Amino acid sequence: MKFLQLVSLLFFATISFAQQSISEKVDSVLSLMTLEEKVGQMTQYNGFWDVTGPVPKEGDASEKYNHLRSGKVGSMLNVRGVEDVRKVQELALQSRLGIPLIIGFDVIHGYETISPIPLAESASWDLDAIKLSAEMAAKEAAAAGINWTFAPMVDISRDARWGRVMEGAGEDPYLGSLIAKARINGFQGNDLSEPHTIAATAKHFAGYGFAIAGRDYNTVDVGTSTLYNQILPPFKASVDAGVRTFMNGFNELNGIPVTGSKKLQRDLLKQDWNFDGFIVSDWGSIKEMIAHGYAKNNKHAAELAAKAGSDMDMESYAYRNHLTDLVKEGKVSEEVIDDAVSRILRVKFELGLFDDPYRYCDEDRERNVTGSEQMHEAALDMAKKSIVLLKNEYQLLPLEKTNQTTIALIGPLAADKTSPLGSWRIAGEDGTAISVLEGMQEYANQLNYEKGVELTTNQPSFQREVHINETDTTGFAAAKTAAAESDVVVMVLGEHGFQSGEGRSRTELDLPGLQQQLLEEVYNVNKNIVLVLMNGRPLVIPWAAEHIPAIVEAWHLGTQSGHAIAQVLYGDYNPSGKLPMTFPKSVGQLPMSYNYKATGRPDLPGEDIVFWSHYIDEGNEPLYPFGYGLSYSQFSYGDINLTANELKFDGEITASVSLTNTGEVKGKEVVQLYIQDMYASRTRPIKELKGFELVELAPGEQQQIRFTITPDLLAFYTANETWEAEPGEFKLFIGTDSSTKQSVTFNLVK
Repeated sequence: MKFLQLVSLLFFATISFAQQSISEKVDSVLSLMTLEEKVGQMTQYNGFWDVTGPVPKEGDASEKYNHLRSGKVGSMLNVRGVEDVRKVQELALQSRLGIPLIIGFDVIHGYETISPIPLAESASWDLDAIKLSAEMAAKEAAAAGINWTFAPMVDISRDARWGRVMEGAGEDPYLGSLIAKARINGFQGNDLSEPHTIAATAKHFAGYGFAIAGRDYNTVDVGTSTLYNQILPPFKASVDAGVRTFMNGFNELNGIPVTGSKKLQRDLLKQDWNFDGFIVSDWGSIKEMIAHGYAKNNKHAAELAAKAGSDMDMESYAYRNHLTDLVKEGKVSEEVIDDAVSRILRVKFELGLFDDPYRYCDEDRERNVTGSEQMHEAALDMAKKSIVLLKNEYQLLPLEKTNQTTIALIGPLAADKTSPLGSWRIAGEDGTAISVLEGMQEYANQLNYEKGVELTTNQPSFQREVHINETDTTGFAAAKTAAAESDVVVMVLGEHGFQSGEGRSRTELDLPGLQQQLLEEVYNVNKNIVLVLMNGRPLVIPWAAEHIPAIVEAWHLGTQSGHAIAQVLYGDYNPSGKLPMTFPKSVGQLPMSYNYKATGRPDLPGEDIVFWSHYIDEGNEPLYPFGYGLSYSQFSYGDINLTANELKFDGEITASVSLTNTGEVKGKEVVQLYIQDMYASRTRPIKELKGFELVELAPGEQQQIRFTITPDLLAFYTANETWEAEPGEFKLFIGTDSSTKQSVTFNLVK
């Protein structure tokens, strides 16, 4: 390899290259590079030709091909499979220094074997399972030649209209921070040079989830308190977890596109937080600063982004076309370039690519790992843990397994083998999910299936557009007949998998198309309905919540979807999921979260009916609160006990509560701790999640659950513009969800 030959010549007389630290190796490589080669490392190309086909002879593809061979490309994305990755890596190694490529891909919730969407996984509140899910995704992706994923998305969002809520951990910064850490540790493992690990990316830095009105790519306008106390914590947790890359975003924040924000990228992330990885732009986000009205042209955009600390350009061609000239003109210092390239080289060394550029290119590993039994077992386990039981009147669930029970299975998603894969699964093949129909057919009931209605009027196009059926009710009659002749009806309704995700904001969050009409007409002939929801975001379902006796939130659960749902429906798995986002009663309540501020007029019962913070046509309460979820078990909470009523700044106290399974089957409960800061230098939410325990109990079993309270747990970004705890009074809640009322008080004292 040309690079190693050059290095060995330079360092043979003093110390071998292999014995140097990574920092020394990075400096050694950097000293050999020309300015053009440095800018090349800051450039990422999308896959632009069939690498098993002919070499591009002309046009942009030919130019990119030559750039690969001449060391002017640092990374490729959307090149996958050992054969293709090896071919592009071979081209990069033909360059003067032979610096290997880092190969990126959107491994969001699985690679080819698809796990539940990240929002669904977050509903498990099972950090070990979430870590394992990311670990399996990394293992399968790495076997296909990939060594870098653009995940996890750690954006906090309170607005279900935003389609990308499916890609994150929900509305809470505490839960989101722990899930970010779990996913990063799963992707990256303990040693990034191991060939089954991949570098993770914390995105989108920062504020993207607070897009105004939930409209994707929209402006973000938040205050300092919201930024530091709600948006930034999962990003800081990502740095603490050792994430190797960050991605900026499409949004602006306080009037500056985040791709060009020096305050966020260079000052906060790289300086204050000591992040030593690199930052990649989102797709084309550098050139999009022109449309924002922040850069006058692509050259200006390149200057702004580089100075701000954006290290690698994804598909803007701004760095490729202009950065060398900007340095020569004195508009961008070469120190800025060296900083960016050093960061990129460091991650490549950590991945072991300099030791073996083909370490991710093992055909036998690809063949043995992809779609293996281990992958499917992990996907099934994660899918079962992600399901949330929202309602179960008359103990309609679990379903009886006897031959005598007749079940009508109805709905446009009941036999669907593509929609359950969800959005952002670009290596997942259409038609590979286990459908609910297939899952339920493995049980002994008499099962009558009717689609009832088509959700879409055609298959999603290449652009994944979903055209909803608004007129055709010809399947209603057969569905109602099947329902009338059955003991129980299972209806599988919701969003198509491509109705959520990037660019898929919605103004209405009810059941799309004619599904609500179908649900009501079936209800008129048989009220024993189990509604199974498939969706990528909270839906607005007030009619169903009032009328339907059993509701199961099944999200988009991936490859093993049907097996997971059937096992829950029939009681072979006791659901334990809890909502990571609030379900509103109305779209008009959005944005909505449990950790809201009280305002000066939070509630004035018995006084004037107009002049307090409320709607005149809807209550303030959600349909289902954050942290909510039922079980086939029932759990009883005892009184909360504190070891002391005063907490000192150098001490700790313990809060405890007894939990008893009063039901008839073994089950899991997520015991949740919330704290309210009663007064502070900045107004604080009415309560904030500060701890939780996932506990499994046998029938009749009781366990004492304990939480340790320290001043660090009470810290926030104060009016002093620092992260600290303040003395004062606090209220502590422990219960089954964020609506819990049982509380005690304590004081933080110096």
